[in-house]
Parts: sequence; C-alpha cells; structure tokens
Amino acid sequence: MGKNKWARFQENAGFSCLYQPDFEEVFAKDWHLKGRWNREVFGRTAPICLELGCGKGEYTLALAQKYPERHFIGIDIKGARLWRGAKTATELSLSNVAFIRTRIECIASLFAPNEIHEIWITFPDPQIQKERKRLTHPMFLERYRKFLRPHAAIHLKTDSRLLYDYSLHLVMESGYPVLHADPDIYGSGLVRQIDILGVQTFYEKQYLAQGKPITYLSFRLN
Repeated sequence: MGKNKWARFQENAGFSCLYQPDFEEVFAKDWHLKGRWNREVFGRTAPICLELGCGKGEYTLALAQKYPERHFIGIDIKGARLWRGAKTATELSLSNVAFIRTRIECIASLFAPNEIHEIWITFPDPQIQKERKRLTHPMFLERYRKFLRPHAAIHLKTDSRLLYDYSLHLVMESGYPVLHADPDIYGSGLVRQIDILGVQTFYEKQYLAQGKPITYLSFRLN
C-alpha cells in the first residue's frame, strides 16, 4: 500500500462524518444506526438521499450544498476515495453529509423501511460480465425497495450504454414509472434543464474528454 493511501486510511478514522462498519456488523443483521440516521447522526428530521458507489463523493457534496434542508449519504467500499469526500465535507463544515464505507450488497442492513427518499447511482462499474452485480439488477432493486419511501426516485447517470440500455429495458419490462430516459444528456440539452445533472464527477470529465455520451435514467419502483 502506498504511503498516501495509508495516510488517508489513517485520517479516515478521525472524520466524524465517515462511518466504517465491520463486515460482521452488517452482514445479514441490522446495524445499530438503522432507522436512526436522522436522530442520531444528523440531529434533525429531514429527507435522506443516498449516492451509491459514490467514489470521491462529488454528487453527495454537490447535492448537500444545493439542498441544505436535506441529508445526503454517500456509500462506497473504497476508503481512499471516500477520504476525499469526507475531508471536503469536514473542511466545508457540511452538517448534512455522511459517508459509509461498506459493500452495497449489505445496504438493507443500514436503513429502515421508508427511511430513504431518493437514490443516485453515478458512474458505477457496468459489470459487463457479471449482470447480477449491476446496481440496477432486480436483486439490488428489491433491496432498495425495503427502505425507500413511496414514490422515491432512483437516478442512474453513466457513460455505459450497455448499463443504460439494460436498466431501461428492465424498468420498462417491470412496469416501473420512467421519469427521464436520455442516452445523451449533453447532446439533447437535458443537462441544462435539470441543473444537478451538470455536476461532473472525476470519471465523467474523463469520459467527456474521450467524446463519450453521458446517459441518464430516472424511475420509481412503485
């Protein structure tokens, strides 16, 4: 492990906004903060939004600053990436932000029914060879359903046309309401209509420099 990565892991332990449950604490059992995020972490009652596979937390941070009346939680397994998000949240004194280092497979152990108001999935690994690991696979959607509020939206923003087409087909076949489906948000101008889509992650900037179109899908499970 490089010195910088090791230093970041050490610093992660000191961030009050970063939670790192052991695998044994969340595998097939409820974590102690399940159903208590508003009361014990944020200290007030407000809608909670998740960013899954948040990386450096660009969307989590942007949403938190744009909507200070809401709470935002970024989830990723990579501690070195989460360091950047947690450090920025700490430097900006963002009291409506938290990060969790854990596997998304364990997400149902973290949140109680009706606790989450919205989900963002930004540039996840499309898992070309492993369909069951895609974050829009029915197995994951059923896990999200356990804690999402009625009419909650799920947003998928990705450069992967495979993942976009797969997810759109799945959503339509399942009869879920589609809110937006756009295979090129910059080409269509949708990015100017929905300003939060203009937030560019580290990876998105790379994809745009390569000339890749950015896709966007939002839908509900009910």
